[in-house]
Amino acid sequence: MTDKIDCAVIGAGVIGLAIARELSLAGREVVVLESADAIGTGTSSRNSEVIHAGLYYAEGSLKARLCVEGLKLLYAFLQERDINHIRCGKLIVATSDDELDLVKKLHAKGVANGVHDLEWLSTEDASALEPHLKCRGGLLSPSTGIFDSHNYMLTLQGDAENNGAVFAFLSRVTGGKAEAGSILLNVDADGESVALSCNTVINAAGLGAQDIAAAIMGMPRDLVPPLYYAKGNYFYLAGKAPFQHLIYPVPGAASLGLHYTRDLGGQGRFGPDVEWVDKIDYTVDGARADSFYEAIRRYWPELEDGALTPGYSGIRPKIQAPGDAAADFVIQGPDTHGIEGLVNLFGFESPGLTSSLAIAAEIMKRL
Repeated sequence: MTDKIDCAVIGAGVIGLAIARELSLAGREVVVLESADAIGTGTSSRNSEVIHAGLYYAEGSLKARLCVEGLKLLYAFLQERDINHIRCGKLIVATSDDELDLVKKLHAKGVANGVHDLEWLSTEDASALEPHLKCRGGLLSPSTGIFDSHNYMLTLQGDAENNGAVFAFLSRVTGGKAEAGSILLNVDADGESVALSCNTVINAAGLGAQDIAAAIMGMPRDLVPPLYYAKGNYFYLAGKAPFQHLIYPVPGAASLGLHYTRDLGGQGRFGPDVEWVDKIDYTVDGARADSFYEAIRRYWPELEDGALTPGYSGIRPKIQAPGDAAADFVIQGPDTHGIEGLVNLFGFESPGLTSSLAIAAEIMKRL
């Protein structure tokens, strides 16, 4: 037996939820297929919960455009739906003269991306804002914030369900086939085999997106990008941090550096680092704290021994190899692979959380 449906969204992370909501608001019939037993159990719940302004990404990239658009949409949504958030701002700091040039380039990149509220800070300016901070200068991004991402995801789910979307948990897509005018998906629904004939399939499976795309017969294999697991570890800070803003060092090639953030309850944390791994494993090795102390003391020399405890980790779905330049989001539709109704989303790491509502609008535009 094959069930006929309109839209299948694969993955109930934040991006899949935002897309399901947008589709349902447009009057489409939507079924969300999620292999886990709840929403947002992967990358979407294992991050810094930071609302990014959009200054890190290449001019003209999807990451840059969707982050800047997404920030405005997200703040408006959080305000309207009374979801807890704080527009606390962040400092991107240079701890040496060499890094000052890098921060100035970051400033120029942000302005090119449409981030027009950035403020250059001298050493004195930075010290006035954060007396315990050691730096040679930096950049203030007042639009950066933190928010309750879990409540946000629950609200997206609620909106989608209120508009008729159905969520199928413990439902793993095992394969599929491109047919004339539709896409057939094979689904293991909690041990039962189900076949779904879909007009539209949005592959928003995050860390599983490549496997799903490769399992759909008719999908050109050479268009499925490689997947690299970039694990990011976090350490909690014991006691109260002296910072009011988020503190970010100069970003590296694969991450934004060991930055200081906090949750809405005031718990401070540092991370994420970059640990390239071959399989999904969320264990945090306490021995990694040594490199954390060294990096953090470059901008906070007063950090005491023993102040860091292992926290949690997440895994970024990278589509660039270790050492390569950062890759952009990939939204791959029929104009690329030739399969009517199929949209694949690859490499959706940060700033995917900030960009989620803009990503959903972009998918609707392309459909």
